[in-house]
Amino acid sequence: MVLGTRVRKLVVAGLLGLGISVAGALARAEGTPDKPATNSAKKHWAYQKPVEPPVPSVKDAGWVKNPVDAFILAKLEEKGLRPAPPADKRTLIRRAYFDLIGVPPTPQDVEVFEADHSPDAFAKVVDTLLADPRYGERWGRYWLDVARYADTKGYVFQEERRYPYAYTYRDYVIRAFNEDLPYDRFLTEQIAADLLPLGDDKRPLAAMGFLTLGRRFLNAKPDIIDDRLDVICRGTMGVTIGCARCHDHKFDPIPTRDYYSLYAIFNNSNEPKDPPLIGEAVHDAAYEAFEKELKKREGELDKFLTDKHAELGTALRSSKQIADYLMAAQFQKPSDERDSGAADLSRFVIGRWKRYLEQAAQKHDAVFAAWRAYAEIPAADFAQKAPAVIEQFGQGEGKKPIHPLVLKAFAESPPASMREVAERYGKLIAEFDKPEPLADADQEALRQVIRASDAPANIQLADIDKVYKHDVRDKVTGFKRKIEELKATNPSAPPRAMALEDAKNIEPQRVFIRGNQGNPGDEVKPHFLTVLTGPESQPFTHGSGRLEFAQSIASKENPLTARVMVNRVWLRHFGFGIVRTPSDFGTRSDSPTHPELLDHLAVQFMANGWSIKKLHREMMLTSVYQQSSVATADASQRDAQNLFLSHMNRRRLDFEAVRDSLIAVTGKMDTKMGGKAVDITAEPFTHRRTVYAFIDRQNLPGLFRNFDFASPDTTSPQRFSTTVPQQALFMMNSPFAIQEAKALLERDEVKSEQDPAKRITQLYRILYNRNPIADEITLGTSFIAAEEGAGRDAVAWQYGYGEYDESAHRTRQFTPLTHFTGGAWQGGPTQPDPKTGWVTLTAAGGHPGNDAQHAAIRRWTAPADAAIRISGTLAHPETRGDGVRARIVCSRSGELASLVAFHGEAQSVLENVEVKKGDTIDFIVDCRDSVEFDSFTWAPILHVTSAPVVAGNDGPKEWNAATDFGGPEKSPRALSPWEKYAQVLLESNEFVFVD
Repeated sequence: MVLGTRVRKLVVAGLLGLGISVAGALARAEGTPDKPATNSAKKHWAYQKPVEPPVPSVKDAGWVKNPVDAFILAKLEEKGLRPAPPADKRTLIRRAYFDLIGVPPTPQDVEVFEADHSPDAFAKVVDTLLADPRYGERWGRYWLDVARYADTKGYVFQEERRYPYAYTYRDYVIRAFNEDLPYDRFLTEQIAADLLPLGDDKRPLAAMGFLTLGRRFLNAKPDIIDDRLDVICRGTMGVTIGCARCHDHKFDPIPTRDYYSLYAIFNNSNEPKDPPLIGEAVHDAAYEAFEKELKKREGELDKFLTDKHAELGTALRSSKQIADYLMAAQFQKPSDERDSGAADLSRFVIGRWKRYLEQAAQKHDAVFAAWRAYAEIPAADFAQKAPAVIEQFGQGEGKKPIHPLVLKAFAESPPASMREVAERYGKLIAEFDKPEPLADADQEALRQVIRASDAPANIQLADIDKVYKHDVRDKVTGFKRKIEELKATNPSAPPRAMALEDAKNIEPQRVFIRGNQGNPGDEVKPHFLTVLTGPESQPFTHGSGRLEFAQSIASKENPLTARVMVNRVWLRHFGFGIVRTPSDFGTRSDSPTHPELLDHLAVQFMANGWSIKKLHREMMLTSVYQQSSVATADASQRDAQNLFLSHMNRRRLDFEAVRDSLIAVTGKMDTKMGGKAVDITAEPFTHRRTVYAFIDRQNLPGLFRNFDFASPDTTSPQRFSTTVPQQALFMMNSPFAIQEAKALLERDEVKSEQDPAKRITQLYRILYNRNPIADEITLGTSFIAAEEGAGRDAVAWQYGYGEYDESAHRTRQFTPLTHFTGGAWQGGPTQPDPKTGWVTLTAAGGHPGNDAQHAAIRRWTAPADAAIRISGTLAHPETRGDGVRARIVCSRSGELASLVAFHGEAQSVLENVEVKKGDTIDFIVDCRDSVEFDSFTWAPILHVTSAPVVAGNDGPKEWNAATDFGGPEKSPRALSPWEKYAQVLLESNEFVFVD
């Protein structure tokens, strides 16, 4: 019978909605304390305030540079292990560059460091990198993982998927790291910047994107709030609070009441309809066009809402809807036979009528006195008792007061049903629906029922969204989507913050039993986690409590916050955290490998003003950070996971560092900071840093997933590290990787070296920050020679535009034209093109652009070593203008000839021009001084006069610009030997690993 008693008690507990866990219910049923593990869980190390531990004594005191080393070495000596030797300077500077700014050093950076033998040489490198703006871009991205940053909302229906101002949060994070914003202030701003005294600088409002940039869960508010609590608690304190949404946490001392005390904060925090401005717009023509289009789209929405508001008012004041709403407000149970049966009514309007009738009853309103009397009659007795109702009203002694027009409406004949009562009221009230006040007091009283400012049928325009039907809601969503789309895509849209603000009316919060908001339990006040404050946790009293919540998190009294952050920084420098579950410091987390070191770092972090840059220096200026990554056989056997750091962990670059390094080594990285996100997967490929990539939460590109990018659906403590074929295939086949390999060869120090061994040396210095060894030079030169000997054909003709360098007598720049009409190459589908102007090349000739930077260039590439003859006639057939100027320029020899055609022709013949394989001959035509009437004809012919007898020289002997003219190649051009070689070097482990 004991079992039966327990079961009955559990059932009763469930029926009463007590919201206790099964374990707790069983404990109470047996008369034992609830959750006996709670007291021991509260003693968990992470919930105890960190204190500065004594620095341990070690045998090898000379190895210790600061207390961090002492804690590490003490553990190593305890385990019978020795630290690895110091890393060489080239390895060390690369490690620092990748760690702090995410790109490799230049050869010059390495040379300067290797030549600096001062004791603080490495400290100077660290300080330089911490002051580099690229530091914020690198470390800001780490925090964006924690903040589950994305530029889109995830799965939504018809609304705009993009967040128009997500980028302002990303820019805030980057700026905060660069400015070394104290971490406690950093956290406070992200949770409650709107409640801080910011002064004139409103940019910190963007910090609240930390809360607002999560998934939208089809706009389900409980899920959105749950996501915000999760990112705050796991991201800042390593607390997995989400379990307590439906029941007391199974392992950690976090009751459901604590969850809903925090839920209350965000249930009373709203996103403003118009996000606050945080920067000034540039008032140029583009901005004016943006403002005009924005006003147009907003005007369309306003007009639609105004029209629908007018239609709604007319409908709600009709006699039928007055009757329907009276019935629905009085008799809410659908089973009641007196219900209007109108299923198409608005709950919002029903609620207004209900409150109106309740207030009328409290003040004994004469208009609805008869309504109340009729409503009190049971439905079964209505026909019998209704005739006597009106007799109790009137003007005589003992009569109840009633509105005279209402009395008249019911005095002639009694109503047969409550529905008829409602219809008579509806007809009577609607009869006096006039826009202006009526002179007759009795008539005006009836008009006020539906025209007064607080009348239930007088819905304010601001509340019209609460009365939408589906068709109207869909149209409004369409208008809003167009507005949001403009804000998200137009570069002239001024920056705004995706902030929060406290609700004007703070609503009380109840526990949702089993997480079901339709099953409310006890009321709770907003307060902090009781495991951190004790059972007598004081409620938050200011507004929603959001600022007090933020201050509780960012407090030195909080044992979790500092520990979690120093662990995150340690993780990024050493590959693993001291606690290897960086977003879970609860009772089920991994224990710290060096608990005293963790506490030391946490205490010092707070003592140093929560400075993350000082934290970097404390970690990096240590022997443990600066040691080699080569493990001894003894260390590999005794500590296979390198838990005790007897050597540095080898780490592969993450996605951002790989892509940014590919760009950096070309020397073409776009250093612009901030602004709207860019698509890094579409051609032409941008050279902006990867932190500025557009992150589509729902449709994350395969490129991101292949390289283990953090999922933006939830807070991410650290990246996975996988090795899959797609990674290698990207480096081998992607147009972007091939583009960067080609761009690498265009660097001046590479392109200018004609000797293969010296060119290989330059590539190694740029990519690996070292000189190649003899075997690497031999392998490289042998590969180049073999590939060149294979005689692969290069594209003979290219069509583009560029500029001639008057001082160097060479082509300064060549840019291929991108649009082929079928008979001509030009800048775009229309002429003149907005960017390239009139530049055109045809089989017979063409037309130059309007300035020296847009001269028409027909380029020929030598497929083999040879001596050639160049001939052709330049003609300017126009009788107007000042003619055109042409030059023949060899990439090896410089200018070969210059000629002018002015209302006529100019011939040129060049004999025995020496070219090597890969040399280019450019046929350049510019417009001279006048930019009018510059069409020309010129179809040069190149003929081989002599060539060495070697493999690869058995191809064409003549090239005719007219007969060879054509459109884009049907298949991509094969890479040249040097392009292949450069790409192979970029694919190596040495390029994509830190050490």
